[in-house]
Amino acid sequence: MKLETIKVGRIVNAHGIRGEVRVQPRDGDPAFLTRFKTFYIDGQPVCPTANHVHKTLVLMKFPGVEDMNAALAYKDKDLYIRRADARLPEGECFDDELLGMTVFDAATGKELGQLTAVESYPAHKVYTVKGKKEYLIPAVKDVFIKSVDLDRDRMEVQVWEGMATDED
Repeated sequence: MKLETIKVGRIVNAHGIRGEVRVQPRDGDPAFLTRFKTFYIDGQPVCPTANHVHKTLVLMKFPGVEDMNAALAYKDKDLYIRRADARLPEGECFDDELLGMTVFDAATGKELGQLTAVESYPAHKVYTVKGKKEYLIPAVKDVFIKSVDLDRDRMEVQVWEGMATDED
């Protein structure tokens, strides 16, 4: 599904006494967040005056936020970007764009259901597809994920025996 905004992180706390906030990236590399000039918090645009990676977090400084108390006002707020501002490698998309997508068996063309969840594991992500049965599909391109079409809201997958949670 084409989305206007994508959730990319959460402000988890203040950092220091000069008004910086700590942002926990939602997925992947924290350096990805440092590429954006404008973020959205509660639907309002915010342009950090500084941001940099610190361990697994991103530290950001927002205009008008000059001390720890002002920074704490942002704690537990979600951070979004405009989808149009994100440049992903060819064939990649954000997890949120996959939610609600109709999933089909690539071999038979049979509809399996809707993609309802994306779970991250150390080896790879796993997609939960719910229809008449529930399927757990490893998010491995060209092995299990045969095609993803955001414009048509359609995914084709290779189904192996034992992927449906109610199979014997």
